Amino acid sequence: MPEKVFVPPLKIQGIKTKLVPAVKQNVSLTVKTLWLEPFMGSGVVGFNIRPECAVFADINPHIINFYNAVKSGSASSDAVRAFLQDNGELLAKHGKEYYYFVRDRFNKSHSPLDFLFLNRACFNGMMRFSKEHKFNVPYGHKPLRFSKSYITKIVNQVKYIEDCLRIYDWEFVCQSFGDTIAMSEEDTFIYCDPPYIGRHVDYYDTWNEDSEIKLCKYLRESEARFMLSTWECNIYRHNEYINRIWSFCRKMNFEHFYHLGAREVNRHSITEALLMNY
Repeated sequence: MPEKVFVPPLKIQGIKTKLVPAVKQNVSLTVKTLWLEPFMGSGVVGFNIRPECAVFADINPHIINFYNAVKSGSASSDAVRAFLQDNGELLAKHGKEYYYFVRDRFNKSHSPLDFLFLNRACFNGMMRFSKEHKFNVPYGHKPLRFSKSYITKIVNQVKYIEDCLRIYDWEFVCQSFGDTIAMSEEDTFIYCDPPYIGRHVDYYDTWNEDSEIKLCKYLRESEARFMLSTWECNIYRHNEYINRIWSFCRKMNFEHFYHLGAREVNRHSITEALLMNY
């Protein structure tokens, strides 16, 4: 039977759940290995690898704030249950008016619990921000979203992180990918899941050719072992950067179908690649 993959409490487009088994098969860590994730996103890979020591980094402060709130106990599994029960009842009663009330509240206060609520009540489970870095995903039109079973599912996901934080030395920081890679030590493994260049999937900031080239440069200069997730091709085109700047890497391919998208006609299969320098 395949090993169960833990799914994190925050939903993020492009989550690498399907790649976790392949990553596990190609990663070898010791108890002294420092695991670095310059693009934490959902955190699904590192959360399933469960390294002894890790730095999860992202430029999206709300992701980092949420997991630091779990770590501090202010967003404990018990707090999450109580919050989602109370706010779920208000959503059921007032529908989209309450959703937009919470969205406005979050964009002013940046509450980690509001962030989780919006992430689970918004349209199609998307995470998207305006140029002013305000959460701007519309209502998901599901006033009865927070059923008892759904809340329990989310609470169990938070509980998994709580349990890990009691065992492992994990740090969550908001900083650039360059600053994170610069933290590399003698025994470091870097897992990178940057925005897919040319795929128009920015969720908090832009990603362009200059960003991709800088990432490659920083990784090579670090001399650490690294693995990078990217896209190889879809039904329309190929990722030219794999041959242009990542040709020195070993490559493994996987074909997946992603269901996230506003319109079903825009949801297609994509061939993804894991690039490794070892």
